[in-house]
Amino acid sequence: MLRRHGWFPAPRNAMSDVMTSEADIRAVRVRVVFQQTPVTMAVAVINASIMAAVLVAAEHDNRAYAWFAAVFVLAMLRLALWWAYRRAMPRPDQSRAWEILGACGALASGLVWGGGSVLLFPYSETYQLLWAFLIGGMCAGAAVFHSAHLMTVLAYIVPAGLPLAVRFAAEGSGRSLAAAAMSMVFLASLTVLSMRASRRFGRIFRLQLDLAQRTRELDVTNASLRAEMAEHRATEAALRHAQKMEAMGQLTGGIAHDFNNLLATVLGSLDLLAPRLPAGDQQAMRLLDTAVKGAQRGAALTQRLLAFGRRQTLEPGVVDVQALVHGMADLLRSSLGAGVRIGTHFPMGLAPAHVDANQLELGLLNLAVNARDAMPEGGELTIAAREEQVRPGMAASLPLGSYVVLSVTDTGEGMDEATLTRAMEPFFTTKEVGKGTGLGLSMVHGLAAQSGGQLVLRSRKGAGTTAELWLPRAEIAAIPSVPASEPAQASPAGTRTILVVDDDPTVLTSTVAMLRELGHATIAVASGEEAVQILRGGAKVNLVITDYAMPGMTGVELAGRLQELRPELAVLLATGNAELQQAVAPKLERLLKPFGFEVLAQAVTRCLNQQAGTGAQILPFAPR
Repeated sequence: MLRRHGWFPAPRNAMSDVMTSEADIRAVRVRVVFQQTPVTMAVAVINASIMAAVLVAAEHDNRAYAWFAAVFVLAMLRLALWWAYRRAMPRPDQSRAWEILGACGALASGLVWGGGSVLLFPYSETYQLLWAFLIGGMCAGAAVFHSAHLMTVLAYIVPAGLPLAVRFAAEGSGRSLAAAAMSMVFLASLTVLSMRASRRFGRIFRLQLDLAQRTRELDVTNASLRAEMAEHRATEAALRHAQKMEAMGQLTGGIAHDFNNLLATVLGSLDLLAPRLPAGDQQAMRLLDTAVKGAQRGAALTQRLLAFGRRQTLEPGVVDVQALVHGMADLLRSSLGAGVRIGTHFPMGLAPAHVDANQLELGLLNLAVNARDAMPEGGELTIAAREEQVRPGMAASLPLGSYVVLSVTDTGEGMDEATLTRAMEPFFTTKEVGKGTGLGLSMVHGLAAQSGGQLVLRSRKGAGTTAELWLPRAEIAAIPSVPASEPAQASPAGTRTILVVDDDPTVLTSTVAMLRELGHATIAVASGEEAVQILRGGAKVNLVITDYAMPGMTGVELAGRLQELRPELAVLLATGNAELQQAVAPKLERLLKPFGFEVLAQAVTRCLNQQAGTGAQILPFAPR
């Protein structure tokens, strides 16, 4: 009821919550009194007009008109006070003054009614009884209407009822004394009932006040819980997405690794087949060239799959992002066409990023081409960069530290939520059949993750797309410089013996065939344990070419064992797996799969020249 009538105080801030509830209770008591004022004034004016008319007609006492005028004027003054209170709507801490004003108004009314009953006391007992009923009814009404505020009740009923009781007692007759006694009992009863009603009102309101406070606290708690639940759901969704991407990365990385072995066999066999074709057979050469190009496209595809699976081999270094983008200006213009306007925004003193420069160029080109395809009618492409700091407490899935954020923003069609959710999945594309592999964003995602950063996509249908590539900021002093490799010199004359280790029989056969084509003797084994046994047996070997991912003993582990047995023996590690970047192999030269005849010949020449001391340098296997 209090809340429905607007008697309940408005919610307070944290400072006012420390206040005692007595101020709130007083404010509501005063508010109840003032809200009942229009009704009580209407009742007072009506009853006064009736009583004045009766007295003038029966007793011919014209003073009743003056008394009615006093009641009316006082009623208007109290209504004006009610209007002022309503306009002011005082706060709980301002209710004391209005409480006094309200009680004074009730006191004035009580005095007017009590004084009128004495001054206009009729001679007829009938009309005396009428005064008694009228004063009693007015006092009872005041007790009912103002029961919330005891001060106002007493301020009215005591001056209104007590003079009439004294006037009855002054008559001296038995009936008058009885009427006086009854009036006093009635006033005492009203006083006791008003006190109880006031206390009950205070108790009820305290309960409601406590309930409101608990409700507000519960609302705050519920809001906090809802926010935590929303954050928890968002975290769960992000975790599920990360787990899905991780599982897909492992799957695609494993498939790409197997394809690398198959393509190594295909490319090696095609290279060996080329010189054996009949001279002048142009059709055969065209078919062979088509097969080589197809295998090379397959190799490029596997590199993108390895990039998504975070298994590509990277050579991170200190990269000036602004210089890299400006160096790609001509390439970007030719790739995007005349319909796309290119803008750049780089702050002064932008820190370098720690990333593989070649892969970053490829990733940026992929993002730019995707943006171009999203703007078939042309548009604007903005490439920008900034520095960001990931600090504790931030909602980020990155390690704490400094990052360089390279962003590509287009004014194209944008993506809806469903498309945005799947945009980085491998082979997912919205382009027409034959116009995209769906690996562009997957490759960039893998590059960012493998570099210690992340790819963030923001898009809205019809509002364009922004792709942000978060890359770790390079600490220049912490990254060792690596001298450039000198060109490999010719292989020393004579046949060398090369030990080939690979668990894939097709790759092993292809590699052996290419080495024999180069004129070297070969020993082929399928595991690291067999290679160690052969060398322990005293076999004369000049070079070991080993695969990295082998069961039982990896290529790096084999290189460590060979370092103990034959420190002077060169080892060439053939792999396309990025896990090598965490391996400690400072003297290993790498041969990236899939490789053809020419690439194998160059790698073998470098390793043999290093062993012969001809001056060619083998780069340490540390991030470059």
